[in-house]
Amino acid sequence: MPQMPRIPVRLIAGIFVIVLVLVLAWTSYYTVQAESEGVVLRFGRFLKTVEPGLHFKFPLGIDQVTVLPTRRQLKLEFGFVTAGYTNIDQPAREGAEERSMVTGDLNAALVEWVVQYRIDDPKQYLFDVRNPGQTLRDLSEAAMREVIGDRTVDEVITIGRQDIEVAALARMQELAKRYMLGVRVDQVQLKNVNPPAEVQASFNEVNKAQQDR
Repeated sequence: MPQMPRIPVRLIAGIFVIVLVLVLAWTSYYTVQAESEGVVLRFGRFLKTVEPGLHFKFPLGIDQVTVLPTRRQLKLEFGFVTAGYTNIDQPAREGAEERSMVTGDLNAALVEWVVQYRIDDPKQYLFDVRNPGQTLRDLSEAAMREVIGDRTVDEVITIGRQDIEVAALARMQELAKRYMLGVRVDQVQLKNVNPPAEVQASFNEVNKAQQDR
């Protein structure tokens, strides 16, 4: 019975070395996109942030890179969800409880709003708060409830929208700084603001009567 030819040990070793070199080379370079910054960890500890472009890192898990969209404006929607919009901190379903609020005169209002923000401190964003995106959602909702709770239902639904946006923005900026989220809140924009469906007709009648005076 003919014997199988032996593969030289040097050939096997040579192939292994070539494959290893290719793997090391492949995992030693990474690209940071134009709208982002890279946060580099070495042995699990913060090392540096890097600008967009092609960069070198130590392979085999020695260096790890997290890319954050620091130059892109991000948004969170409250009380509604735009179809097709992707944000890992955006719930997939509309938040009925999220938009249900109580005004200062103890009336109910359904408030939908958008928060626009940027990641302005990547290190702080990744390491100072366990879940910065969810924390931003929580403090944004708390700030809006606080502002709505200081105003009458008429101010909330009709005449006070701009004032609410300004006050909510200031409060969210204050909280984001206090809790060191690493984000800058740029804008708060109210969307649909209405009374609950069961009192919508009565509210419209009151408004019409006031306008007819």
